[in-house]
Amino acid sequence: MSAAGVPATESGEPERGPERPGGLLDVLGVASVVLDTRGRIVLWSPQAEELFGYSAQEALGQYAARLIVHERHMELVSKLFADVMRTGQSWAGGFPVRHKDGSTRLVEFRNMRLLDDRGDVYALGLAADQSTVRRLEQDVALSERMVQQSPIGLAVLDAGLRFVSVNPALETMHGVPAAQHTGRTLREVLPQLDPDELEVPARQVLATGTPLVAHRVVGRTPADPGQDHTWSMSLYRLDDATGHVLGVAYSILDVTEQHRVAVQAETARRRLAVIADASARIGTTLELERTALELAEVAVPELADIAAVDLLDAVVEGRPSTLRPAEPAVMRALALRAERESEAVEAADPPGEVALYAPDRLVTQCVRTAEAVMLPRVSEEDLPRIARSPEAAVMLGRVGLHSYLAVPLIARGEVLGALDLKRTRNPAPFDADDLLLARELASRAAVQIDNARWYQNARNTALTLQRSLLPGEPPVTTGLEVASRYQPAGATTEVGGDWFDVIPLDGDRTALVVGDVMGSGIGAAATMGRLRTATTTLASLGLDPAMLLEQLNRTSSALEPSIATCVYAVHDPHLRRCRIANAGHLPPVRVRPGHPPELLDLPTGVPLGVGGVEFSTVTVDFEPGDELVFYTDGLVETRCHSLDERLDVLLSLLDDPGRPLEETCDLLLRTLHHPDNHDDVALLIARAQELA
Repeated sequence: MSAAGVPATESGEPERGPERPGGLLDVLGVASVVLDTRGRIVLWSPQAEELFGYSAQEALGQYAARLIVHERHMELVSKLFADVMRTGQSWAGGFPVRHKDGSTRLVEFRNMRLLDDRGDVYALGLAADQSTVRRLEQDVALSERMVQQSPIGLAVLDAGLRFVSVNPALETMHGVPAAQHTGRTLREVLPQLDPDELEVPARQVLATGTPLVAHRVVGRTPADPGQDHTWSMSLYRLDDATGHVLGVAYSILDVTEQHRVAVQAETARRRLAVIADASARIGTTLELERTALELAEVAVPELADIAAVDLLDAVVEGRPSTLRPAEPAVMRALALRAERESEAVEAADPPGEVALYAPDRLVTQCVRTAEAVMLPRVSEEDLPRIARSPEAAVMLGRVGLHSYLAVPLIARGEVLGALDLKRTRNPAPFDADDLLLARELASRAAVQIDNARWYQNARNTALTLQRSLLPGEPPVTTGLEVASRYQPAGATTEVGGDWFDVIPLDGDRTALVVGDVMGSGIGAAATMGRLRTATTTLASLGLDPAMLLEQLNRTSSALEPSIATCVYAVHDPHLRRCRIANAGHLPPVRVRPGHPPELLDLPTGVPLGVGGVEFSTVTVDFEPGDELVFYTDGLVETRCHSLDERLDVLLSLLDDPGRPLEETCDLLLRTLHHPDNHDDVALLIARAQELA
């Protein structure tokens, strides 16, 4: 008895109470019949009633042979009965019997002799419908054959997840004989596998009854202890006809090859996506640093945990550079990108700085030989050849740098620098596929980087030319205080043709000029230089502003086809006035103490180079303390606002006539001119002063 008073089995488990019919015997419908020595029926089971059609009342006490055996088989049956009773040997086989309804049916019999405690002899007959028995035999034979010959590993586990049976395919997969499976758990048979990968889902299926299909398991077995395999495992709970849980059946199929192919296909898909992403993201601007950063951003984290882009400094400056085997490289780190902040970032060469890369560094070797350098497994001895300093090598060791790859950036046959890649968190080492992808990215990016550096060099040249054509510090003139600014366009835009000038004239007068040549590049800068020279020459003749613009217009028409706007003003401190003419330019602003700032109402005229319209000169008062603000359209024009709105903002910023002119220049540029504006700005502010 158990502690609770419930009958227990020898194993200690409580016996199950009465249950509804179920199990294999019920499927067969086995009938039990007991005969005495004379062949009379003394016991008749309910299944016998179903099989033969006679109730117990009709059968008990009757001679079995007369009741259920046809007359033509009577002699054979009597002999078989006598043999069983005399020798005690069992007899089994199929035999036709007569049903109560008169039909004949084939029944599978097993007969045996019984002895009771008084020594009396009886005959026990077990019978079942032969068609049912044959069908069940076929099902069992089919199941056994399928299990034994199936290429899929099959096993049955009991409720404690101990092996009950395994098929030959599973023996081969596990590398463990069937006998060493029986009675043992999964973790005992396969200690190399993570037991939770198998037991946790198996217990879940036991608890819920919900099958688990195509569950992926990765690991190693005694069959192939040196290689990881991938299996697809399915689990099903086994219940008997009463609903009692018997255990779990599981099937397992080795899908290592399919998994490898799928991984390769997914890897190839991701790499194609990286290349497509690189085509879209690298080279969005002609800014060198931005293009290098775009390359580094594409490489992280798909290809590396840390990516750096380093260029030869001579290449950046537009000079040829060749490295000899034993000499360091003068490099400029342009971009650095990491998946997360760590000591590896601190160990990298700081972007924007020019540094000497030691000749034994792997990135230097990559640039010198124009060949990729790959270390799938980085050893401690390799770290000094990767890091920029001994301290950086220690940092890289601490963060777990385990794989390294450097690929040269080559454009139009010239080595520009290298793409430097490191893996610290990604556990996979760099392989041939990674090298192929890195080369493809480097090849695409190198062309964009080369375009950006040549454009930047050309832009710097044009900007230098333009600045050389502009005046330096405005000259000191009688009766005027002057401040000026020139602001180039954004870094990715060519230089423009904006200019200003302050020209001393006879009689203490001063000419003030602001102009804008349409277009950009070196051509616009050169045209601007010619117009400025012509303006200075014409101003020395003392021409009226309108007459000067007419002469300047003829000069402009004689040059290469070009159009320019211009405002020309002459200040006379003795008369306290300015005479102004406008050639298609935005009107200046006059700021007077005690009055709101105003845009001067001038005849706009037409731009220089158009011709056909005469220019007009307007005289405006310009008392001491008054200011005139000349500017080009790059200061006020934007794509998002109307010109009137922007001019209103300009006027609102000129609300303090007493503010120092330098501060006013800075305020206007800071507020109105955006760094990404695609137009340059020339700004000139003049304030009238009392004559000494």
